[in-house]
Amino acid sequence: MNVLITGAAGFIGSQIAYRLWKEGHEVLLLDNFSYGREDNLVFPDVDFRSRILRIDIRDRKAINEVCSQHAIECIYHIAGIAPLPDCQSAPAEAVEVNVTGTVTILEAARTYGIPKIVFASTTALYENDVMFPSHEARFELPTLIYPNTKYAAERFCQSYADTYGMSISALRFANVYGPHIDCLRKQPPFVAYMIRELWYDRIPTFYSNGTQSRDYIYIDDLIDLALKVAENKAPGFEAVNVSAHQSYSVNELYGIVCEVMGKNIVPVFENPEKYWAKYPALYEGAYPITQKILDHEVNKKTLCDNTYAREKYGWEPQVDIRSGLARVVAYVDTLLSTQ
Repeated sequence: MNVLITGAAGFIGSQIAYRLWKEGHEVLLLDNFSYGREDNLVFPDVDFRSRILRIDIRDRKAINEVCSQHAIECIYHIAGIAPLPDCQSAPAEAVEVNVTGTVTILEAARTYGIPKIVFASTTALYENDVMFPSHEARFELPTLIYPNTKYAAERFCQSYADTYGMSISALRFANVYGPHIDCLRKQPPFVAYMIRELWYDRIPTFYSNGTQSRDYIYIDDLIDLALKVAENKAPGFEAVNVSAHQSYSVNELYGIVCEVMGKNIVPVFENPEKYWAKYPALYEGAYPITQKILDHEVNKKTLCDNTYAREKYGWEPQVDIRSGLARVVAYVDTLLSTQ
């Protein structure tokens, strides 16, 4: 199968690319490197750096050229701006990339007859849910910019599926973790951050009280489902939760990692306002972001139902949280030992 992957230099996109390559598929990789990293493209048995196309998904001419010149059978559309503060600080760019960029991909797929699109959405859509677990077809509409861009992009996916008979699946990712998660950047994901700080025997700072809980999914489990979904070429749109159907608090995750690493370091808990202060654009202008919204984002719970994925695709998460975190610890140890 010939597969196009956008956002292929990111954590998730690169891992999907590697899995598909190992299974014998032809992979065409695309990224503009605004968030992607070249080191994500280097694996023990293949180096994708010379193969990747440096293209922005908003570049309609370039996207059309790629889709017209290759017999693409599936697009994994992973590219986008994901960090919530970045989207909130630059909403116009977030809409251009996450929504307009997605429409560019959809239109190219329609024009050149690409049979399947798998779109990377997010369980952040459920940010205002108060009844758990969250289901694909029943949730409160989101408030913040990032989940709204994904919600809008999903609506365009459904529009194209309904209007043109295309086959499109939106995978709503929970918090994704696993080896190759980015622990080197200034503000890495939570799992990568706490492991990195413990590796250096530093005291981590958490901008919460530690009781906040989130749903997580291990990268290999995510890819298992993504590959199953790609096989479904039936016309129509579907949204699929990619989650473990379990929620873990900051304190629980930190406790597991400390046990795995043999550490006994007490973290510092800070007022969340100090975290958001790193993004002054949120407070500029006549109408700064409200404290109520910031408090809600920090304290919200996520717990997503994965019944649909289990019943339709026979998919079950295989990696429990302790085993998954232990694998991340081993990866970070190897990575940081070479820095």
